[in-house]
Amino acid sequence: MSKPAPILRKLILLIIACFIASIAWYCFFPRVGALRKHNPGTTSFMKYRERQWQDEGRHVTIRRQWVNYNRISPFIARAVVVGEDAKFWRHDGFDLPAMKYALEKDLKTRKFALGGSTISQQLAKNLYLSPSKNPVRKIKEAILTWRIEHTLTKRRILEIYLNVVEWGDGVFGIEAAAQHYYGHSAAQLSPREAAGLAAVLPNPIKFKPTSPMRYVARRSRLIYAIMLRQGLAPPEQDSSAKKPQKEIEPHIDSTVVSGEAVQASPESSDIDAMLDSLAK
Repeated sequence: MSKPAPILRKLILLIIACFIASIAWYCFFPRVGALRKHNPGTTSFMKYRERQWQDEGRHVTIRRQWVNYNRISPFIARAVVVGEDAKFWRHDGFDLPAMKYALEKDLKTRKFALGGSTISQQLAKNLYLSPSKNPVRKIKEAILTWRIEHTLTKRRILEIYLNVVEWGDGVFGIEAAAQHYYGHSAAQLSPREAAGLAAVLPNPIKFKPTSPMRYVARRSRLIYAIMLRQGLAPPEQDSSAKKPQKEIEPHIDSTVVSGEAVQASPESSDIDAMLDSLAK
């Protein structure tokens, strides 16, 4: 008479071993060190989008043009940090308070969104993984984030992120986004344009920086207001406004880290909390 129990145990052990091996692979590969001198090509996230378009029977061409950090408007770099990862210049890849806030929101809404990602985490996902929300992917993301943070400078991380992040259907990278939405180069982006682009990063397929959607407009104005209070951008005349808009102006303290001005508060999670009620 056969004994299924030992066979089942062996099968379980084999599955566990394969799982550990698949996770351990990301401790050594891909070779993150190559990014110090070489710019990434087609990312994992771009390939994911191409498969998605193919499944939908759509013919979409990726628009992308690499541009070096010193040819990118400083306003877009600052706006993205304000909107996406307020502690970017200070943390080691993970923002635990933001992750705690995101988890609490997930539990409250009963949605497994796993938000609160830093720019470094988002870069790891874009370069090597997929937008999947499952915990296994998050473990791989955490390993890759740690490696990226301990291999690349903050400036290089931000440079790569700005060049590979999605800004619309088939629009990847800040140069393509600037040309697509505003008709000029990334170097010419104004503070308000930068705030608009940063405002849509939570969902660049649903939201557009030039859209009249209430969520986009309010998030953009909030990011711009924070930039003004931080001295990260000069005041601009908003010719589209018929009368002054009441801005949300939380208290902000300035800190300088590695030559970059960053805000101590509000954090990215605070911005999301302020705007949760506006998202439909």
